[in-house]
Amino acid sequence: MTLIILVFIVGYILITLEHPIRFNKTATALITGFLCWAIYILSVQETEPVLEQLGHHLSEIAQILFFLLGAMTIVELIDIHDGFTIITDRIATRNPKILLWLIGTLTFILSALLDNLACAIVMVSVTRKLVRDPEQRRLMAAMIIIAANAGGAWSPIGDVTTTMLWIGGRITTANIIGQLFLPSLVSLIVPLIGLTFLVPLGTEDLTGKRGVSRPYVTPQHRRDRRIMFAAGLSAILMVPVIKTITHLPPYMAMMLALGVVWGISEIIHADKDEEDRKHYTAAYALSKVDIPSILFFLGILLAVSALEATDILKTVAVSLNQTIGNIDLIVLIIGVASAIVDNVPIVAAVMGMYDLNTFPPDAKLWEFLAYCAGTGGSLLVIGSAAGVAVMGMERLEFGWYLRRISGLALLGYIAGALTYLALYSLTHPS
Repeated sequence: MTLIILVFIVGYILITLEHPIRFNKTATALITGFLCWAIYILSVQETEPVLEQLGHHLSEIAQILFFLLGAMTIVELIDIHDGFTIITDRIATRNPKILLWLIGTLTFILSALLDNLACAIVMVSVTRKLVRDPEQRRLMAAMIIIAANAGGAWSPIGDVTTTMLWIGGRITTANIIGQLFLPSLVSLIVPLIGLTFLVPLGTEDLTGKRGVSRPYVTPQHRRDRRIMFAAGLSAILMVPVIKTITHLPPYMAMMLALGVVWGISEIIHADKDEEDRKHYTAAYALSKVDIPSILFFLGILLAVSALEATDILKTVAVSLNQTIGNIDLIVLIIGVASAIVDNVPIVAAVMGMYDLNTFPPDAKLWEFLAYCAGTGGSLLVIGSAAGVAVMGMERLEFGWYLRRISGLALLGYIAGALTYLALYSLTHPS
């Protein structure tokens, strides 16, 4: 099995070096996933048990992918109807310090309701309309990264890793919200305070004028975007409720949500001709969904599942327990590591390392992992999908983020972790 480990490590290195080597990380992940399973099946005499294992893991992976596909499509349907302007148009202040807190808070909330990647993209687009100064906008963009990751950590639908834990039966909706809301909020507030008092933001109107002109919107378009915003947000929020009532997997509830929102979009545009309708259809929304990211998750999760099927991850877990011993410290280190490498395979690996018999649903391990893997990605600009997206949109430099933001993000990460541990000790007295 040494060859599988070697292939996985090489694949991982190539993924992190995507930009220097100019080879897409999705292609690398898919190749790595195939090679890990190919090596495994070629190393055994009986292939049928391996195929059964692959089928079992693929079933679990498919649930995550279909869930993400449905959620992303609903977000795109809201976006193509300009639904998010219902919120962003109400931001009237141009004072940079007030705006910093407003954008941070709004991102924190929206990322929990939608997902942190989509929320980060939306909020950066909003910031571009509100802030002209490039340096000020970079600071706002950096705070959007921290707020999006913090908001995604306490919601089962806010971050891919939290969604994985939720779908995998490691956490429940009400418990994860109750246990992680305050720690995640602390991880946001600490950097916000730091930027407010330590970084010279100034107090003048950032746009150089008191108002921001907005294009004229017809009453019909205003009605449509309100309907789609309300329908999309309500549908996503109902997913955990439907899952709880029906006991069906979360992706089934998300498919229902997508079907409802899709149907509403068809109804409100039924009287338009084909040319006008096509830019508001679910088919158009699907064309804007980040399919390469979904395929990346497929490839990397297949590779990790091969490590789990060959018991490599259990060996790693035993080694960590013997070397470090303290499970809290292990998870804290894993969170820091998620800033260097992608948090999706790390969480997938931990899920394979520790079983539900030893750590049942809503155990401290899974809650703390959701926090650390979600917020730890903010320590570096390349540490999360939201960070990479904002990095491309605002041309954030790795070194600039490391100098100006990483220290504040680390303070927030540690403060939030200590808050969680204190809260857990209070709610779970030994």
